[in-house]
Amino acid sequence: MTQAVSRVEPWAAIAADQKSFCKQQGSSQMEGDRLAVPQNIGDRSQRSSISSAGPRNHDVLVYLVDDTVVRLTVDNLPSVTAQELHRIVLEMLRLPEYAQDVFALWLVSPMLELQLKPKHQPYKLCRQWQELLFRFTACSGEEILEDEPSLQFRRDIFFPRRKEAQIQDEDVLRLMYEEAKYNILEGRYPCDLADCEELGALICRVNLGPYDARQHTPCFLKERLESFLPSHLCRRGHGLLSALWKRGATQPPADEQGLLRAYRQMPEEDGAACEDRAALLKLYRTYLQKCHELPYYGCAFFAGEIDKPAQSLLHRGGRKAVTVAISLEGVYIIDSKEKHVLLGLRFQELSWDHTFPSEEEHILWLEFDGENEGTPVNKLLKVYSKQAELMSSLIEYCIELNASSEGLDQDPIAREAPHSSKAQSPPSDRRHPKLQRQNSVICSRIQHLSTIDYVEEGKEIKRVKPRRTTSFFGRQLSNMPTSYSAVRAAENLEQG
Repeated sequence: MTQAVSRVEPWAAIAADQKSFCKQQGSSQMEGDRLAVPQNIGDRSQRSSISSAGPRNHDVLVYLVDDTVVRLTVDNLPSVTAQELHRIVLEMLRLPEYAQDVFALWLVSPMLELQLKPKHQPYKLCRQWQELLFRFTACSGEEILEDEPSLQFRRDIFFPRRKEAQIQDEDVLRLMYEEAKYNILEGRYPCDLADCEELGALICRVNLGPYDARQHTPCFLKERLESFLPSHLCRRGHGLLSALWKRGATQPPADEQGLLRAYRQMPEEDGAACEDRAALLKLYRTYLQKCHELPYYGCAFFAGEIDKPAQSLLHRGGRKAVTVAISLEGVYIIDSKEKHVLLGLRFQELSWDHTFPSEEEHILWLEFDGENEGTPVNKLLKVYSKQAELMSSLIEYCIELNASSEGLDQDPIAREAPHSSKAQSPPSDRRHPKLQRQNSVICSRIQHLSTIDYVEEGKEIKRVKPRRTTSFFGRQLSNMPTSYSAVRAAENLEQG
């Protein structure tokens, strides 16, 4: 049996003196603090963002997602805040005022990603980078010593999707398109092959212009396939290994024929050209609208592991690497290798908690409705991760943020785009369409999870019993409607 620990607020950290990483229970409220520590999935080159430009001046390099560099010269760098750097970047990129809510500054390396809150001081965080890696990753000592972060200008994970659909500014849309494209191509946003081909055709249209049968041949696209389609769908090879991979893959491998067909079928307007700003604006918007159908669009990503189902009585299943994606809407467990969803839960469908039963391992617990051989039960999933307390606090923060934003009518995007037609912006309460294909990568695969099916009675977990009316955990939605039926609260939790 393990005792549940007192709550911490790592999304409210790092403290102003840069010595404390968490606020303990009973401290002041989060005050809008935004600290995101998702695990980077793709390999990116290490690059320093700070260099000396004189006795008091320093050059600061801020990278956009497409690797464009914004060079800043800053006085008294150790005391400069993320808010000040963010404002300078907005001015240099000539973005509208509302873009301050759309984007945020991040510290990024191949090992760790941090979304900075306005009062953070990037220079001091860089000095603490090794300590952050030790606390929130499983990096080796050598990896920690060699890693170095860079500053990036990215989408704020707390920016609502419904507001993004109202954006009209071309430069803002282009930046969001580039980030969405990166996440699709890197496999961070799992996507069905047919949709990957449609998205790839849009990239072709942006990069190459309208389809030209003489130039855009199968051979031409094949040489550039990974520029248009996710790399995990474009694995190449010959012989036995290639054949075995194709047999075991969840989705068939992508090829240039499907991409070419989607590219060729793209509708063209009379006189439209790749350089036409109106045409580009429409392409960016179409690409983003397609990505909005993915439930994990705009999520923060964390690395973790879950138990595999046991294959036999004598063989334990071991563990499976997963990515935990958390947004303003819910939590998604994604198979890191197969690139498909194992479990998707909206906040109304779960209870959760975070424990660390030993010094080496933290666990995020997710409790949700299910059934066992036709009997309604509550299922309990364990996610092992050094970032479990970050995930737990982010879930809580997103729920609080959603509750505090209800009923607010202020819309800075609408105010700054008075000439845009209301018909171009979907209503704020419109639900985004979900892909409904059988075996889609976004569908939950409960059968691939090793869960505890239970009700709680005293200190014992008894499996496969009818569910009760309150939660095993105290952390749930309090004043919001829920479709979740949970079990009775308890103080202790048995690790099963």
